[in-house]
Amino acid sequence: MGTLKDRLNDDLHTAMKARDELTTATLRMALAAVRNAEVAGTEARALTDDEVLAVLGKESKKRREAATAFADANRPEQAAKEREEGEVIERYLPKQLTDDEIADLVKSALAGGGFTGKAQMGPAMKAAQAAVAGRAEGGRVAAEVRRQLGV
Repeated sequence: MGTLKDRLNDDLHTAMKARDELTTATLRMALAAVRNAEVAGTEARALTDDEVLAVLGKESKKRREAATAFADANRPEQAAKEREEGEVIERYLPKQLTDDEIADLVKSALAGGGFTGKAQMGPAMKAAQAAVAGRAEGGRVAAEVRRQLGV
């Protein structure tokens, strides 16, 4: 099937041929972020699909935060553009978990690790993040861990 980066490149070429400016610009930005991540550090390397997903997740989060900031600044056109870019990126991300699904996964992760108190927040978060496996934002997972630990 190929890698996620290959799929992004193929979709970029398709969008360019279709003259889809929004998708073209968004995919160029996403691929630039992936390339920047590939050359970050001491030596250049190819990213795995999971690492590419992490980069795309960060880019999606940036778009959501920018849309909120533009909406708060009374700039609805720019906020709408950021939301549209975020929607393009989210096509490549795994489906996000619902709050109930997060609660169930966190509950089983906490029970499996025997985490019970505030002092175990760090290890509990690590176990919960592993259970969620990038299918939910860290803030949502952290809030649920805090709620279930009674912090």
